[in-house]
Amino acid sequence: MRKISLNQIGVIKSCFPEKFGIPRQPGLAPSARAIIEMIPPFNRLEMFHGIEQFSHIWVHFIFHQAVNDGWKSTVRPPRLGGSQRMGIFATRSPHRPAFLGMSAVELLGINQIQEKVIVEIGGIDLLDQTPVIDIKPYLSYSDALDKATGGNFANEGSHDFRVIFSDQANSFCVEYEERTGNPLKQLIQEILAADPRPASQKNHKAEYGMILWEINVRWQIQGLEILVMSCQKQGATSP
Repeated sequence: MRKISLNQIGVIKSCFPEKFGIPRQPGLAPSARAIIEMIPPFNRLEMFHGIEQFSHIWVHFIFHQAVNDGWKSTVRPPRLGGSQRMGIFATRSPHRPAFLGMSAVELLGINQIQEKVIVEIGGIDLLDQTPVIDIKPYLSYSDALDKATGGNFANEGSHDFRVIFSDQANSFCVEYEERTGNPLKQLIQEILAADPRPASQKNHKAEYGMILWEINVRWQIQGLEILVMSCQKQGATSP
């Protein structure tokens, strides 16, 4: 088997420090943001000359947390309940032979801070510390295919949940957003409205949690409503 080596050009600094809660695909949570911090010798603004003409870019990356588990020829996609087995090349599972992923994300800006070149992106589905191996412009005339079909995943992201916040969660989001500028409440709404739970875990009586930035978000499904019960900084104790 021929071995091909790839250079890491940057690293993702994301609002998602853990996998649970990450949107299944890019664009499902427009408020989900990250930066790509470029690594020398790729931290040169000249390498991005002209990219400001594009609204979106392709980010190619490594599923770094899947590498130690190895690749698989078939997988059971969580969105299909974990009971239907599909070939790895018929899914977007991270357990691929080369562990390569790609996401079409919104380009929000490029800045240079001393020796660092920072690429700001939105609508992400990327885990914090993800290694980036390439960046390309998204071409709407060829990358958006009108005749494309979605197979078993055609209705992905289509849900009827209404997201509501407890008084504590709402107050926390207001204070957090004023202090940091991070759109915490909107991000929570976008993620939960798309229902991040695997199909095998859809127990309506269960309480769930996810980490966004450094905030622990606890929530519960009640019929067609999702109640955000609490938000608090990791490590803080409930009053």
